[in-house]
Amino acid sequence: MRATWKLHLLTAFLLLFHGAGGDDWSGDYSKLSGIIIPGLASTQLRAWSILDCPYSPLDFNPLDLVWLDTTKLLSAVNCWLKCMLLDPHNQTDHPDCQSRPDSGLSAITELDPGYITGPLSSVWKEWVKWCIEFGIEANAIIAVPYDWRLSPSMLEERDLYFHKLKLTFETALKLRGGPSVVFAHSLGHHVFRYFLEWLKLEIAPKHYVKWLDDHIHAYFAVGAPLLGATETVKGTLSGLTFGLPISEGTARLMVNSFASTLWMLPFSQYCKGENKYWNHFSGGDERGHQTYHCENREFQLNFSGWPTNIVNIEIPATRGYEAYPSVTDMAATNFSSIECGLPTQLSFSAREIADGTLFKAIEDYDPDMRRILYQLKKLYLDDPVLNPLSPWERPPLKNIFCIYGTGLKTEVGYYFAPSGKPYPDNWIITDVIYEIEGSLFSRSGNLVEGNPGAASGDETVPYHSLSWCKNWLGPKVNITRSPQSEHDGSHVQEELNVEHRREEDILPNMIRLPRVKYITYFEDSESIPGRRTAVWEIDKANHRNIVRSPVLMRELWLQMWYDIHPDAKSKFVTKAKRGPLRNEDCYWDYGKARCAWAEYCEYRYVFGDVHLGQSCRLKNSRADLLSNYL
Repeated sequence: MRATWKLHLLTAFLLLFHGAGGDDWSGDYSKLSGIIIPGLASTQLRAWSILDCPYSPLDFNPLDLVWLDTTKLLSAVNCWLKCMLLDPHNQTDHPDCQSRPDSGLSAITELDPGYITGPLSSVWKEWVKWCIEFGIEANAIIAVPYDWRLSPSMLEERDLYFHKLKLTFETALKLRGGPSVVFAHSLGHHVFRYFLEWLKLEIAPKHYVKWLDDHIHAYFAVGAPLLGATETVKGTLSGLTFGLPISEGTARLMVNSFASTLWMLPFSQYCKGENKYWNHFSGGDERGHQTYHCENREFQLNFSGWPTNIVNIEIPATRGYEAYPSVTDMAATNFSSIECGLPTQLSFSAREIADGTLFKAIEDYDPDMRRILYQLKKLYLDDPVLNPLSPWERPPLKNIFCIYGTGLKTEVGYYFAPSGKPYPDNWIITDVIYEIEGSLFSRSGNLVEGNPGAASGDETVPYHSLSWCKNWLGPKVNITRSPQSEHDGSHVQEELNVEHRREEDILPNMIRLPRVKYITYFEDSESIPGRRTAVWEIDKANHRNIVRSPVLMRELWLQMWYDIHPDAKSKFVTKAKRGPLRNEDCYWDYGKARCAWAEYCEYRYVFGDVHLGQSCRLKNSRADLLSNYL
């Protein structure tokens, strides 16, 4: 009997969203594929050179791990950096060492495999384990790793990445006979967006939507920084270590050599970039044409729609890289001679970061700024396919699920000042502004004025950026809030046909019990025919760990199963009840001296069980456990 419901779940995954599409492949559960596009720093990089590392017993040989091998990082950091750094002007490798992305699922499951380092660097491993547990075939799950150091145009120029991605979709369709389901996390969302725009130049306009319908059945945007991420600015000016044992100065050197860093700069929702190719095809006159323009609201409202100014930076009145000498130099200086050189504090909004105003203002005080301005203009603002630093309207895909975490302390603004040290340590962060549960606080705990959102972000991406996809919902929305854990439905709250106005957040009038984590579903009540959109907000789900969240996986599987069931009567699975789906969901209730969820679970010892909870398993007699969700 257990085999029967496992077959139902297998059928569910491979017939994802049958109810909405009505495609020719319906009824055959073996035709769908899942394509995973990982996020920033979530793909292994391997050496493609022979590099002798002096003063270290460890050298780099072809196919050796570079990202990530913590052993070599700790023992030969200079060699490791040679294999990681790119030329900031042309994005070529270091003359002594080349690195290239690994391929296959193994490239995205664990970045640094090992007994200790493996669990710490796990990304998509739990996701793949769920697929295996429910019997998904090996060739039904396809990973499309990429060199996350490169800008989108360089991904295509050097690796033909988007050509290969198009072939991947077409091969999956030919191999399995049905379209694919796309799972993109973090930066992977931007990669997928660029691919859809690039595809417009490869396919005749009248065939574009048909190609999408034939090859892409659903898109899951997980933790998507739709309006950028403030941490990108932090990495650009002071360094982002990714939790590695390196200094912030070293991290800044590395991060600023990657053009992909600018791909996730925060930008304004009111400013848009023009597509040069489409302007040419439409017969537009480019004389006097600006490729980046903003609505009047950008200049009428504060902070470009963000909670606060993202960067507040102190600069001296004296120009030049030596405007702030070292502390020892200042001790020997007559301070009366520099009274006129009092520092000035400047503030910059998201628009002023995305259009380069910030970097232009401090280029006389930082040698990196000219290189960043060059990258920003050449690789992003003047990109002929897409200026990614502009808001994205809903793509013409049949099914879109936007999923992200909320309710965590997230950085939304910074105060920088010169440190008195030479580059790359020439800036320090003097204060940080956080958003948490609808309020703004500084690092010292003081309340900060601004425009906080109704919730906070996922610890990496602010809520304002994550929740932009709510604009993709229809004019009327059904809202449901339920506990994340298994529940009997007694605490489920629901609001139906809520009016939704574009660019206004949807605020449910629902209560929250203390110490209870919820998941809130925003689902189309009215939508474009043949299209549907849903937004899931998961309380306390961390940006990096959301892809291995059991709650997320459970909801995915239930929605998949529901969509292919012949008795399904609505577009989305009911939220009225949640019970165990796997043996791992059963546990021992010590208060009642029995397995919890007696309706679903029973005590059944198997040799090798070491505690009572392991012996709690799903009942063999309940093959219809999923029928509760119809």
